[in-house]
Amino acid sequence: MTADRLRPRLSIGLPVYNGEEYLRASIDAVLGQTYTDFELILSSNASTDGTDDICREYAARDPRITFYRQERNVGAAPHHDFVLQKSRGELFKWASGDDLWARDLVARCVELLDQHPDAILAHSYTAAIDGADTVIQALEYPLHTDAPEAPERLRSMLFDGDLPGAIQADDFYGVMRADVLRKVKPHGSFYHADQVFMAEVALHGRFLQVPEWLYFRRHHDGRALQANPTISSWSRNLDPRRSNKLVHPPVRLVAEYILGYFAAVRRAPLTPAERRECNRHIRRWLTSRVTRRMPGRPKPAPIQDFGAIDTLSVHAVVAGSEGN
Repeated sequence: MTADRLRPRLSIGLPVYNGEEYLRASIDAVLGQTYTDFELILSSNASTDGTDDICREYAARDPRITFYRQERNVGAAPHHDFVLQKSRGELFKWASGDDLWARDLVARCVELLDQHPDAILAHSYTAAIDGADTVIQALEYPLHTDAPEAPERLRSMLFDGDLPGAIQADDFYGVMRADVLRKVKPHGSFYHADQVFMAEVALHGRFLQVPEWLYFRRHHDGRALQANPTISSWSRNLDPRRSNKLVHPPVRLVAEYILGYFAAVRRAPLTPAERRECNRHIRRWLTSRVTRRMPGRPKPAPIQDFGAIDTLSVHAVVAGSEGN
């Protein structure tokens, strides 16, 4: 058998740091996918709990799994790039050590990409779950990232991010074409670097959504967003080299965020007219952010973060969950 035939079509990269509490359930959900032509790349970011033992246990019993350990904490952003660089598949998907997937999530996403060669990412609606696997929110995906025009995709990502469901959309965890991921600049470590990264990916092609809740994002106190609420702590989590506030003050981390959009547009494969329109959207977005914070300006109505969902059961659709 040739090396090409041995190469899986999909690579799944799961970088994890001290994730022993939910890691087994997350790996079980990956290994229980109805789509099986994949490799799973596990990498521990110098974890100090039982994460490494769990990873070694799974790697020993499933030949699709490769395990790596970082000898020092390299930061979340370089760690995510590490598993991408170790991947071999035509398609790539990041996984989290907290989240759960319905059994047919990957199969449905790969099917969408096969049906639409112009699309570069496929995902599903995202539901939020708590530590006990109870669904606490399920909202439809609100962004226009499926638009054929790159400026419209960017406009929606900039201006529609406050819509209910946008924060939980998690396009970062979709199934993506690996060749596109290798063309964009790696995930940065400044404020909201994830948003800039996904905006640059969207400038290369449209995103598609399976209109069902097949991805379950777990909310708990240990998750990076909850554990790092400030600009500085969030950036430091992405890359420990951001720890020096004199060299990397919050104002710099925010400036890199804003300038990152312009840089992404400059690098993207756009026509001159598309580039001008994208830059116009960025300038309008920046003005709206500044004026929204002016004294006397009406504040947008608060969005309720979570609402109980009684009809959506994690245990009914996720492999390895209790009750299956």
